[in-house]
Amino acid sequence: MSPLRRRAMTEWSNAKICDVLNLILGAFLFVSQWIFGFTSGAAATNAYICGIVIAALSIAALAAFAVWEEWLNLIVGLWVLVSPWVLGFAGTTAATVQIIVGIVVAVLAAIELWLMYQRPPRATTHS
Repeated sequence: MSPLRRRAMTEWSNAKICDVLNLILGAFLFVSQWIFGFTSGAAATNAYICGIVIAALSIAALAAFAVWEEWLNLIVGLWVLVSPWVLGFAGTTAATVQIIVGIVVAVLAAIELWLMYQRPPRATTHS
């Protein structure tokens, strides 16, 4: 395998790993309301909506990478992180779940953005 192909596959793998992890986190956030028993109120609604959004953005990123998907994942991750205080369910199991998921989603999105800006895609030239 050529060094160029190996580098491209490694970069693809790193980005896809983050996207797959975000997909799993989105699905977990979605079902966490039933796992941990907070099936009504702001916490449940937030987990339901944000879980779907995170999973959908991850699926979109797996299908075709775009920078805006990572920025949106970062924003949604940060929202999930602060939502317990904004929506008034801090100090609950739901808050703990959402804070942890929010941190991990935001960190994964930040890593992908950092990797992208460290090694922007190169234009190929044909001679």
